[in-house]
Amino acid sequence: MKLFSKQYSASGAPLVILHGLYGNHANWSTHARQLAERYAVYAFDARNHGQSPHAPSMRLEEMANDVAETMASLGLPSAHVLGHSMGGKTAMLLALRAPQRVRSLIVVDIAPVAYAKGTDPVLKALLSVDLAKLHSRADADAKLAERITSEAVRDFLLTNLQRSPDGTFQWRINLPVIRDYFDEVTGWPEQPQPFEGPALFIRGGKSDYVLPEYFNAMRRQFPHGTLKSVANADHWVHAEKPEAVQRLIGNFLAGLGD
Repeated sequence: MKLFSKQYSASGAPLVILHGLYGNHANWSTHARQLAERYAVYAFDARNHGQSPHAPSMRLEEMANDVAETMASLGLPSAHVLGHSMGGKTAMLLALRAPQRVRSLIVVDIAPVAYAKGTDPVLKALLSVDLAKLHSRADADAKLAERITSEAVRDFLLTNLQRSPDGTFQWRINLPVIRDYFDEVTGWPEQPQPFEGPALFIRGGKSDYVLPEYFNAMRRQFPHGTLKSVANADHWVHAEKPEAVQRLIGNFLAGLGD
């Protein structure tokens, strides 16, 4: 599948950015614009997200293939690949399955492990919204607030709510497919061969997505990877501590001499 992509610049080595679950390419726009001063930056929307096509399935392998196909359509034989959360898993799998596509790997607050199965409270909240009963975005926010106390998280999720030409509301994300494939998206297909290229892992110091018990799996699959922690940051580390994350990314890429 060819994904929607936004190009921020045309000069420098190519850098592809992949967002997380329930997000879209604009989540990384601030970082993309800064990185575009040195790199040819492309931000993709994952399948069933943003402006990319909806599809009946959503496996990590499919999403990695989507990225490879989209890169090929853009004339990018290889690129530095940066991914957050679900996008980080997609980036890691692309590096493991098609290492020739990945000059270097940057993974933000996710590990190459299968996380516990179960219903995501955010997904549960989104599915609880009866779109037919909405008269405004405020109605949707009030319904989400019953399950999600963080206003920032609700604001982020509501970027996916769109009004149709007939005045009704719809989700831009494909919630039924996300629900059906949630365990696969949060799982991990173990790979026989490691990625031998350079890799940077960035974790939020307060996040529970990259725990010490996951470090062995990271070292085994990405033996040349480096792990950096950002203090006082949670899973959305790039939004909470943008300067620190931008500095880590910039230093890593500059150190590659590309």
